[in-house]
This record gives sequence, C-alpha cells and structure tokens, in this order.
Amino acid sequence: MELSADVKGELHTRLRRIEGQIRGLQAMLNEDRDCRDIVTQLAAASKALDQVGFKLLASGLSSCMENPRKSAKAGYSVEEVEKLFLKLS
Repeated sequence: MELSADVKGELHTRLRRIEGQIRGLQAMLNEDRDCRDIVTQLAAASKALDQVGFKLLASGLSSCMENPRKSAKAGYSVEEVEKLFLKLS
C-alpha cells in the first residue's frame, strides 16, 4: 500500500500528539488524578489512535482503487483493505 509523503507526515504528527497524550495519562496516574479525568483522556487518546488507523486505510484504499492490479500484487486487494477497516471498527 503506497502512502504519499504528506499522508505519512500527517500520520507521524498525529502519532506524536498521541504519544504526548499517553505521557500525560501516565503523569495523571502518578498525580492520583480523578478517575473521571483519566478515563476522559483515555477515551480521547483511543479515538485519536482510531483516527490514525482510519486515515491510513482511507489513503491506502484510494491507492488501491487507483491501481488495483499493482495493489493486489502487493497483497492489498480492495477486499483485503476492507477487512483491515473492519478490524478497526
């Protein structure tokens, strides 16, 4: 599955933000913050991680649809990418 440099850059940026959220969660635990606050931040980090997966697969699916033969040879048929989408949902 081919991803453009722009998409890769965007995904890296999102993952760095999530990494910061996770570090923040660790700090919240160390500071004995309220459970509700921690769960709220966990939900936000989880949703952000899901969005990375969906962006990755949406871009990959576009690539597969543009050149289905090449993608299928690489092991990424449209059906395979659809299965990957379902794993995230």
